[in-house]
Amino acid sequence: MADTTTPTAKRSRAGFDLTPPSPELFRALVDNLDEEERRVILDHGTERPFCGIFNEAKEKGTYCCRLCGLPLFNAGTKFESGTGWPSFFDPIDRDHIAFVRDTSYGMVRTEIRCARCEGHLGHVFPDGPPPTGERYCMNSVSMRFVAEGDPLPDDLGRGAPEGEVQG
Repeated sequence: MADTTTPTAKRSRAGFDLTPPSPELFRALVDNLDEEERRVILDHGTERPFCGIFNEAKEKGTYCCRLCGLPLFNAGTKFESGTGWPSFFDPIDRDHIAFVRDTSYGMVRTEIRCARCEGHLGHVFPDGPPPTGERYCMNSVSMRFVAEGDPLPDDLGRGAPEGEVQG
């Protein structure tokens, strides 16, 4: 008889495990968030414009989910949108982003969440640069940065795809 208590691992096209963290591991990850990170990531808040640590960042590397460590964007896809939030035109893998219809505040927008832990990242808009025409408008507190040449995070203890080091 098959074990139905353990979820089958789902992998992205880029090879990353997208299986959600267990409730116990999720609680442990949440315990590492500060008040502002909790407000944005868990309660779908938004940080103030022009105050995020990654808004003007230019270093080479990878932006990952602050909560679970899933790689989201390469720094080479970051651009200056003038909005006050870090903006990217293409995710590392669209499988890493969950797209959710958001009708809050009398608007219709597309919220983006981490596909693995469901942490709120920001919103995506159809006014970005070529080649995608998309602008992934992110909250800095929803991400962490891994410099080029450093290993990607392994917060869930599942390992990154073979050879995943930035550089």
